Amino acid sequence: MANESAMSPYGASAMRSFFSRMLRAAKLDASLYDEVESDRAAMGQAVSVIILSSIAAGIGSGAFNAPGILLMTAAAFAGWFLWAFLTFFIGTRFLPQENTRADYSKLLRTIGFASSPGLIRIFGALPTLRGIAFFAASAWMVIAMVIAVRESLSYTSTMRAVAVVAIGWAIQFIVLIFVMGIISRTI
Repeated sequence: MANESAMSPYGASAMRSFFSRMLRAAKLDASLYDEVESDRAAMGQAVSVIILSSIAAGIGSGAFNAPGILLMTAAAFAGWFLWAFLTFFIGTRFLPQENTRADYSKLLRTIGFASSPGLIRIFGALPTLRGIAFFAASAWMVIAMVIAVRESLSYTSTMRAVAVVAIGWAIQFIVLIFVMGIISRTI
């Protein structure tokens, strides 16, 4: 029976692998991004990272009611898809390098793991730490995203990855602020 749980996608071994990958992503280990880019089975883990990071954002946002937490969680989750799409589009259409080879699912996996530092947003539940937690998480996630983009789009230039991430982030930020403004007026 012990072997069955170790082979299960939810067994102890899989959980250790998942948390190890999250830690390596947070440590900005470029080899992790290459690893998850190549591992199609890592999509579930990447989505799990996004869900955990989004929940941390929802709880840390200071919204201490279920609708507020769900709204912030949904916004963070939607932001992942939007930022990944923008990154893919900008990185492959406007700023590709000669050796750029990418597909959207690979980018979703690497960007998913780049959200690992977002778990510290849960400390925003303490009002005195909210600004620090969100600023630190955002900066850390952007740095991780640059590494993820550089690896998944096969860039040789980190500055090109910085440009792709910055452009995508700015567009995503504007869209999410606009959508959140509309939603907050209807609630």
